[in-house]
Amino acid sequence: MQDRIALITGSTGGIGKETARGLARLGAHVVLVGRDPQRAAAAAEEMRLDTGNGAVDALTADVSRQADLHRLAAEVGERYGRLDVLVNNAAIVRERRELTEDGVEAMFAANVLAPFLLTHLLLPVLRAAAPGRAVNLTGAIPRGRLDLDNLQGERRYPWFINQTKRALMAMSYEFATRCPAGDVTINVAYPGHAYTDMNRGLSARTFPLAARPLVPLLKLVLPIVYGGDAVAKASRSSVRLASDPSLTGVSGTYFDTRGRPAPWPACARDERNRDVVWALCERLSGRSAPRAMR
Repeated sequence: MQDRIALITGSTGGIGKETARGLARLGAHVVLVGRDPQRAAAAAEEMRLDTGNGAVDALTADVSRQADLHRLAAEVGERYGRLDVLVNNAAIVRERRELTEDGVEAMFAANVLAPFLLTHLLLPVLRAAAPGRAVNLTGAIPRGRLDLDNLQGERRYPWFINQTKRALMAMSYEFATRCPAGDVTINVAYPGHAYTDMNRGLSARTFPLAARPLVPLLKLVLPIVYGGDAVAKASRSSVRLASDPSLTGVSGTYFDTRGRPAPWPACARDERNRDVVWALCERLSGRSAPRAMR
């Protein structure tokens, strides 16, 4: 990863931070992205000291805000000129439905629309790396039905995180079919489970009604089962997708927790799912693209 530039969203904590740390240890020029400037700067300084890699920068953006994504992409283009790796890691969980300033449901905005829009905006600098790599992190429970009538939580909201992650995979699969692998490769990594700050902040209202009595028990068990080095282990797949030379030119592939190719969930392979999610992302972001982005 020497002389390669990697940008990781949501990298001031959790799996994103460990992904950034892993790439910094491999010698990459790492660009952290977080919402809070002080926290991002502190994470960058910590990483420089921990890895001995002085090429760790910090940028600020709230990925749920489209204006921030446009500003971030412009800043990356101006400062670096090219980007070898984009890791779309940032994600949020909300206990009740709320809209962003762009009028988009917040979880869909951060977990699905942000990877769609930021990857589009950064295509010129990713292509300058020839080929650049985009890595999208899924999570939660990726296998199951994608409810096309509830893509923004209009009808049901508890445990909506699963719907956003399934939509992310459908969008990523479609993006890979439209983007020539010789320009930019687009793959999805499933990191597995880890007890991160996001998990710690989950309230009972986030869960389906029937599961809420179990939440106090989960709060006790999760730190034991998914604590310790689980966060570092969960970053292995994204680090591999970002750095492994043997994956050059590999695109449109789903990777498991050990960084091994695995079958895509049916909800991501389904052509109707992909078309509907893609069309929604185009409409919400104002970005349109031909069938093949050549």
